[in-house]
Amino acid sequence: MRGLIVVAGFLIIALIPHTVAFDPLDPNGNITIKWDVMSWTPDGYVATVTMNNFQMYRHIMTPGWTLGWTWAKKEVIWSMVGAQTTEQGDCSKFKGNIPHCCKKNPTVVDLLPGTPYNQQFTNCCKGGVLASWGQDPQSSVSAFQVSVGQAGTTNKTVKLPKNFTLLGPGPGYTCGPAKIVPPTKFFTPDLRRKTQALTRKHPSCCVSMSSFYNETITSCPSCACGCENRNKCIKSDSKLLSVVGVNTPRKDNAPLIQCTHHMCPIRVHWHVKLNYKDYWRVKLTVTNFNYRINYTQWTLVVQHPNLNNVTQVFSFDYKPLVPYQSVNDTGMFYGMKFYNDLLMEAGPSGTVQSEVLLQKDKETFSFKQGWAFPRKVYFNGDECMLPPPDTYPYLPNFAHHSPTAFTTSDYGSSPFSMKLVYAHHKSERMAIAQPYQLTHQSWQ
Repeated sequence: MRGLIVVAGFLIIALIPHTVAFDPLDPNGNITIKWDVMSWTPDGYVATVTMNNFQMYRHIMTPGWTLGWTWAKKEVIWSMVGAQTTEQGDCSKFKGNIPHCCKKNPTVVDLLPGTPYNQQFTNCCKGGVLASWGQDPQSSVSAFQVSVGQAGTTNKTVKLPKNFTLLGPGPGYTCGPAKIVPPTKFFTPDLRRKTQALTRKHPSCCVSMSSFYNETITSCPSCACGCENRNKCIKSDSKLLSVVGVNTPRKDNAPLIQCTHHMCPIRVHWHVKLNYKDYWRVKLTVTNFNYRINYTQWTLVVQHPNLNNVTQVFSFDYKPLVPYQSVNDTGMFYGMKFYNDLLMEAGPSGTVQSEVLLQKDKETFSFKQGWAFPRKVYFNGDECMLPPPDTYPYLPNFAHHSPTAFTTSDYGSSPFSMKLVYAHHKSERMAIAQPYQLTHQSWQ
């Protein structure tokens, strides 16, 4: 039998200061924290604290979130389930029963996976990792229970905590003031780390480009992510990589970046691979150059006008982002669960890739003037630096006439073959791969 529990609560909303607080690609995105008073104790109350990530494509990755606040009075935390404070503070005035934390401004972190069942709480114990709502709604929730003492025992005597902070890897969050909200309705069922700074001086990713119609490869801009740490980078063939523990994450989250001209931990490569009669095909490759970080539940957001007509994505999951119903030019790519949703550290396995088949809109499609390349790219919510437009691979006046072999592997598992035809499009002469259905004889 199910019973309905109504509790008192208040709400805190954390917004992302990503250059500005408003993100046009995710105008309603936020992290909402709900603090529900579930029951009263002799000197306080027991509360359930729930954190919901309502952002479409930004998630909190390892080492996870850190939640802090300042008590309004002289409250203490008697106990916690599903989380813990990083410091106990001075509890010397208590004799016998010692509180879990006596600090005026406690700092709380999630428990790690594998925590004993008697210390777990619903939606806890993920090491602070919080998926985005757009990628995995069920994993975008984190919660813990806290028993608060010296706090008052009625709605009139309890005071709201203040000065909430929510920290995590990346730009960080700005919390709005707590406010009283209607009670939540529940159905009853039958010294770990430091956090990094809130702002970044440089981007954390960059974009390179190439195409089938031009041999030029447009690299990431030099020093795209800053070159201050160039003396601390490590070459891909360095013997230091064989030293035990060199890949172990540091408490200060200091990266160990492979030496490159762009010095970015992440590079996204956009390759215009094939041109069919009614479709065109792009290959996306994400490479990790950081030897100390595995990116769990990574997300890649791309803005391009032809994303309004995605026909197939071959080895990533894909979701359109349509914050404004009249514009459909942005989409989120992310790894398939248990297949490639983990981007490994720099090295032979530090790459994920997929191909995207898009149907042409004959009114707008063109290879001219860099139209085939993305307008904006975001990795894990951070905008990547694109090359200058005048360096994009350009469309030559004439295509090469050398024979080109197309195989079914160029299509994934689609039962098609390719034949190469030439067509005049205005002043350009372009090779167009035209699909036709395979018969038994043509397959042989």
